[in-house]
Amino acid sequence: MRLAVFDLDHTLLATDSDYLWGQFLCDQGLVDRAQYEARNHEFYADYTAGRLDIDAFYRFSLAPLRLKTLQEWEPLRQRFVQEQIVPCVARLAPDLLARHRAEGDTLLITTATQRFITEPIAKLLGVEHLLASEPELSEGRFTGRLLRANFNVGKVTRLREWIAEQALPPEGITAYSDSRNDLPLLEMADRPVAVDPDPVLRDEAERRGWPVISLR
Repeated sequence: MRLAVFDLDHTLLATDSDYLWGQFLCDQGLVDRAQYEARNHEFYADYTAGRLDIDAFYRFSLAPLRLKTLQEWEPLRQRFVQEQIVPCVARLAPDLLARHRAEGDTLLITTATQRFITEPIAKLLGVEHLLASEPELSEGRFTGRLLRANFNVGKVTRLREWIAEQALPPEGITAYSDSRNDLPLLEMADRPVAVDPDPVLRDEAERRGWPVISLR
């Protein structure tokens, strides 16, 4: 098995799905726009600067999910994917995924964005395997708590656990990301690739001789 591992936001997508979900909640009148947008923007700025407090972010971002049951959220989630995500799939991402499939690689998305948002996006992209941050569900309702984050070095831990569960270890790993936050993931790969990278990752990729590509 050869493994192709993809970050999601700003890599396969030309946007941040977590940030867009927050905007979608504002548009639906489910959260106070002024307060939510301001806090959401602060967290997004912290993420791009490499200083995100992941626990604080998820206390904030998972709280609105307590408003509805999973069943009640489902039609809104479908609307979100069709209206907000489909137009933001990076233009060349489907071709890259298709190339890896044609080469017989196993495809996996690993993302810090929580599973409720990213599971239908992975299906949209035709990627079977997904590692994401895991929100807690109890009797069909979200509790607002996070069971496990999939962020920074946590992506490496989760990926190693996933690999250990497979029948055969991968012969090689190609990993794609845009973010400095994924340097541990890229360092784990046999072939790290920087995709539309932030300035820190671009400098690091150029210093190490990693390929730098654009999917946009």
